[in-house]
Amino acid sequence: MEAYKDRNCGYVYMDETPIPKKPWEKFKRVIARSLKGELFVGLWIVFREMITKGNLATVRYPFEKLPVSPRYRAVHKLLRLIESGNERCIGCGLCEKICIANCIRIDTKLGEDGRKSVSEYTINFGRCIYCGFCAEVCPELAIVHGDEYENSSEQRAQYALKEDMLTPMDRFKANKQREYPGFGSLSPLADKWVKKTPLAYTKEEDSCTKQ
Repeated sequence: MEAYKDRNCGYVYMDETPIPKKPWEKFKRVIARSLKGELFVGLWIVFREMITKGNLATVRYPFEKLPVSPRYRAVHKLLRLIESGNERCIGCGLCEKICIANCIRIDTKLGEDGRKSVSEYTINFGRCIYCGFCAEVCPELAIVHGDEYENSSEQRAQYALKEDMLTPMDRFKANKQREYPGFGSLSPLADKWVKKTPLAYTKEEDSCTKQ
């Protein structure tokens, strides 16, 4: 503990000039900083970038948009099944239960075939904090985060209905829905990362013993 009690451990004290308080002292500081050339160097850099053509660092939004990462947590989307085109959502309600902002509402009913179907699905984007828990907990990969981040509104309570988030059938038939396009979906290397369960190992051992 003696080493920790020693306060002389190599502190470097900066030689700071006192802060000017009088107007004349402030004027002298401005003159001293201007004559060093730093101000003129900054002005030259700004002027050089202004007259240089083809080297623009800005984007002409909304006509031009920067690419968004596929794992970006933006406005939600509801996906369909690739094989049949049916809705993936089974109305389990896990996204509604895990939502910490309490912004998801689901209403389910029994269909003609006796299976539960989702009649209403709404998300209040005014309360949503885009944490991604709903996409992570979904067992059917029905809800994901897309790349649409332009959801400004004049109303504080901005709701999105199921029809707004669900992939339209015309776009779906034109193969415009990607299989796993957003946050909460499986990654391309998910099959390689999946590990076998203990039940699978026991089945392999039983087959080897029978042989």
